[in-house]
Amino acid sequence: MQKAEGGTWTYALPAGTTGFYTVQATIAGRVMAEVADPYTHAVGLNGQRGAVLNPATAQPPGWADDRRPALKQATDVVIGEVHVRDLSMHPQSGIRQKGKFLGVAQLGTRGPGGVSTGLDHLVDLGLTHVHLLPINDFASIDESQPSSANRYNWGYDPLHYSVPEGSYATDAADPAVRIREFKQLVENLHGEGLRVVLDVVYNHTADAARSAFEQLVPGYYYRHNPDGTLANASACGNEVASERPMVRKLIVESVAYWAREYHVDGFRFDLMGVLDRETMRAVRVALDLQDHSILVYGEGWAAGPSPLPEARRAVKANLGQLDRIAAFGDELRDGVKGHYARHSEPGFASGQPGLEESVKFGIVAATQHPQLDYAKVNYSKAPWAASPAQAINYVACHDDLVLWDKLRAANPQASEAELIRLDLLSNTIVFTSQGIPFLPVGDEFLRTKGGSSNSYNLPDSVNQLDWSRKARYAAVYTFYRQLIALRRAHPAFRLPTAELVRQHLEFLPNLPAGTIAYRLKDHAGGDPWQNIVVVFNGNRTATTVPVPAGDYRIVLRGDLVNEKGLGKITALGTELLVPASSALILVQ
Repeated sequence: MQKAEGGTWTYALPAGTTGFYTVQATIAGRVMAEVADPYTHAVGLNGQRGAVLNPATAQPPGWADDRRPALKQATDVVIGEVHVRDLSMHPQSGIRQKGKFLGVAQLGTRGPGGVSTGLDHLVDLGLTHVHLLPINDFASIDESQPSSANRYNWGYDPLHYSVPEGSYATDAADPAVRIREFKQLVENLHGEGLRVVLDVVYNHTADAARSAFEQLVPGYYYRHNPDGTLANASACGNEVASERPMVRKLIVESVAYWAREYHVDGFRFDLMGVLDRETMRAVRVALDLQDHSILVYGEGWAAGPSPLPEARRAVKANLGQLDRIAAFGDELRDGVKGHYARHSEPGFASGQPGLEESVKFGIVAATQHPQLDYAKVNYSKAPWAASPAQAINYVACHDDLVLWDKLRAANPQASEAELIRLDLLSNTIVFTSQGIPFLPVGDEFLRTKGGSSNSYNLPDSVNQLDWSRKARYAAVYTFYRQLIALRRAHPAFRLPTAELVRQHLEFLPNLPAGTIAYRLKDHAGGDPWQNIVVVFNGNRTATTVPVPAGDYRIVLRGDLVNEKGLGKITALGTELLVPASSALILVQ
């Protein structure tokens, strides 16, 4: 290669060249390891060599006509999180290409009792966005071993940032196959009205010492502690120095490439709090050049201390300076279900006292609201979202215990019927809150991982979606589907600005402990309903709650939802009896 301007090295190939290549540096007389080009967009088996390939030659039929499904505003989004293998691997999933991109892309699949599975299930549930756990090329799976080896990993050990993972392709050795098959997945989801979000892991790499970064420009791509050791805010052995110009350039160009070349509609940044604010701003600007509706959100925290000061990092507290970038709300999450790591600790939905303000913090989407006592919120003592579109509301994700397992661990004496009530109450809070709701796919039929809280490398038997539970808990699934439909039909639950939330959402006064009630008033967001009263009783006993006087129609009660009404009720300014561990929604 020839040394060129600005520290770059170039090598010109004749037009039409195809094949594999590696890069090797000699630094101060020391010959470094042969590595794949860190900028490559195509690789061979196990990502050990880059491939010279024109991506335009790796397109499925109809790709030129692929278009993003319409999206009016960010608060209209409903996210479902899923792993390629989890969705498809179950023996009764009805999916042919199990564990593959093409398995997720397959339509018309059925499982036990005739239930829809796979892509049809995602459509039927009412999602707008499908969040895929990392599908970029990661290091932990040997792509030369067929998938029957049951080697499993979530994929948070990135090898190549801008290339799809080979173990999800039908042929990992042919560089074009993984590209074409992932595009087929995107095209099929778009064709069914679903947008695609990639879980991206730019905060660290799988192995710093052997990485292309370290072999080509030692010491540049990673942050170091004062003693010279690798910094580790990712808790994965290293952290990427995103604040350095060439690192930032690589991250921004990689994200923009996924959006442009693969028509990706959103990005979820793993441990976004490790990355610096300027890089995240540059990501937003680069995506806006393509489409303002591309979603950007992430974990607004790090997994450990970083040498980069927190004031410079993309953490929740700095979100006010990161326009149209959202973060997960762990205040609502742990307020509703209990502490994520202390498994036996219950939350508001299980009758734990003192968590009302933490739940209310999520209900107003982490924005400024005059009725909140921020001093009583579990984590953040001040609002961090400038608009509801910056708050991702959830009670569970791939990390930690799934909701069903958490509720069982925190309520060991509860019957199955009681646990179902706690489950439905938990996600009724999420899907009626302002902001953007997020659901790990499978929670809608009480997914269990047998109590595993970190299943990143456990077999399919633990991680796969058990479609027989969808048939077994059909009533639970129907409730979730109707709950999502209720949200999508009523703009009052998805107000676009913090000012509108303050104007239309008022918490009701004089409530007993363990309850929350609020009113969405005056046709909030142009809603056809004039007033909506939402009541949550987290107590394990029926409790009376005062609501404003008037005639109401009941549209949600416990485990039933019906927009046309489950009955009528007249409140005379007196108290309503709300059953244990349940929600009630009344409309005028």
